[in-house]
Amino acid sequence: MNIALMAHDGKKELMVQFCIAYCGILAEHSLCATHVTGKLVTEATGLSVTLYMHADQGGAQQIASRISFNEIDLVLFFCDPNNPRGFDDIAKVERLCDHYQIPFATNAATAEVLVQGLRRGDLDWRNIVNPKNKR
Repeated sequence: MNIALMAHDGKKELMVQFCIAYCGILAEHSLCATHVTGKLVTEATGLSVTLYMHADQGGAQQIASRISFNEIDLVLFFCDPNNPRGFDDIAKVERLCDHYQIPFATNAATAEVLVQGLRRGDLDWRNIVNPKNKR
C-alpha cells in the first residue's frame, strides 16, 4: 500500500517516534512524505521514503494530487491543534480522502488503529478499489 506521512512542525517528533515504533509494519509498504517529515523519518528509521517538496512550498499539494489520482491508500497527517496556520492543507487532504475513501488519521491514536489494521489485513479492500497499486 502507498502511505503518505505529513506532520505539522510541532508534531514531527511524534511522527518520527510513531514510525520508529511501527517500523516493521511500515517497511512492508511504500511511503511518501513532505520533505522535512520524510527526511526525519528516514534518518531515524532507515525506511525508504519518497520525498516531496516542503509542505509550505507545495508538498501538501503534491500529496493531495496523488490522492486525487487514487494513488495513496492511507494518510497519516499529525496535526498540531495549536498551529493557527496549516489547517487549509489538512482540510483539502481530508476532503480528498473522504471523496476517495482513503483512511485518514490526524493523530497518533487513530494512526495506531489504522496501522494495526493494516498489519491484520483490515485495509486489504484498498487493493480491490485501487488494484494498480498492488505491490
